[in-house]
Amino acid sequence: MLNIKVLGPGCPNCYRVEKRAVEALEKLAAEHPDLEATIQHVEDFNEIMAYPIMTTPGLVINEEVVCAGRIPKATEILEWMQEALHEHDGE
Repeated sequence: MLNIKVLGPGCPNCYRVEKRAVEALEKLAAEHPDLEATIQHVEDFNEIMAYPIMTTPGLVINEEVVCAGRIPKATEILEWMQEALHEHDGE
């Protein structure tokens, strides 16, 4: 199970991160057809401030901030998702 959150007030950069996260998730789902995942765009300032980031956009995978203040490449996001899956499998 992957729980992905994009943190940001709804600016163009936040939507770029969200789009790339969806792209990465689609690639991962092709490799893991039974994958369960959610993507949520968190725009509420108080919810965003609950995470240790100074600037948006932010990307959180399974409650771990993996990126903040920049737009990561889809390949980076895919790697982070794969790492999170392996950590989950190891539990």
